[in-house]
Amino acid sequence: MRIGGFTLKNNLFLAPMAGVTDRPFRQLCKRLGAAMAASEMVSSNSLLWGSEKTLRRADHAGEDEPRAVQIAGADPAMMAEAARINVERGAQIIDINMGCPAKKVCNVMAGSALLRDEPLVARILKAVVGAVDVPVTLKIRTGWDRNHRNGVTVARLAEDCGAQALAVHGRTRSDLFMGEAEYDTIAAIKAAVTIPVIANGDIDSPAKAARVLAHTQADGIMIGRAAQGNPWIFREIDHYLSTGQELPPPPVEEVRDTLLGHLHNLYDFYGEHTGVRVARKHISWYSKGLVGGAAFRNRVNRVETVAEQIHLVREFFDRQARALGMAA
Repeated sequence: MRIGGFTLKNNLFLAPMAGVTDRPFRQLCKRLGAAMAASEMVSSNSLLWGSEKTLRRADHAGEDEPRAVQIAGADPAMMAEAARINVERGAQIIDINMGCPAKKVCNVMAGSALLRDEPLVARILKAVVGAVDVPVTLKIRTGWDRNHRNGVTVARLAEDCGAQALAVHGRTRSDLFMGEAEYDTIAAIKAAVTIPVIANGDIDSPAKAARVLAHTQADGIMIGRAAQGNPWIFREIDHYLSTGQELPPPPVEEVRDTLLGHLHNLYDFYGEHTGVRVARKHISWYSKGLVGGAAFRNRVNRVETVAEQIHLVREFFDRQARALGMAA
């Protein structure tokens, strides 16, 4: 699969997620099979460009190519300038967010709120595409609400304006993350444009990925929430799509070692104080469904130091490994 001048190793994408897809998580998912992983959403507001949070969100030092940064906003000129600044800082692909359903984003007419204003969508796309010499991609939903699924129209606009790929979440803005994703609109979008279309929404297993690809005829799959605490999903889907065979889940020792490596990368990236706090949600996701997980999470979420957090994580997963060994 190609986006601009980049030939991707497969057709699997990590969805940009605020507070989740920082550089440590992107690198981990790429190592375990994702072909591309865009940054967390970066505001187009120039007043925020120098803030620690914005700089950290767009930090891709040492990251595997292609390095993609997602930008959000509603003003074409500001979006164009944000794209230029991020390319100067090393972005190789600019992704435009028109899919986020969060109220604080939609209230300023950004994210999926833009789907209500198709002329503005076109102006933003033209401004950003004209501002940079790297590929521009777009993330959308199927429409504003179930009575206004205008994903096909927006997709055609995107192609006409020069976007080089399109990711579509199979829900409308008003659906938020409720109910089940629908893929008929994604199939209609794929049939309407020639640029690559990436299907997103409720894809949580290799078999589901294969079904969605078959139903939509999409060029790729984008995984979001299903990768939280389970970065192996990319490896598993890639193997299944290539062979038709399911890989066994990772052994608990691999889960432990991957999590510990992930934690150390978070500490290096954020520093101890913030790193310990950011790590808590990841530890919760990795331990979900394991015996004694609730008590473990209650305990580990109270510690304040790297040493304590690492000790509790290692102790918990070693206990899981011993229990499995005895059961075998």
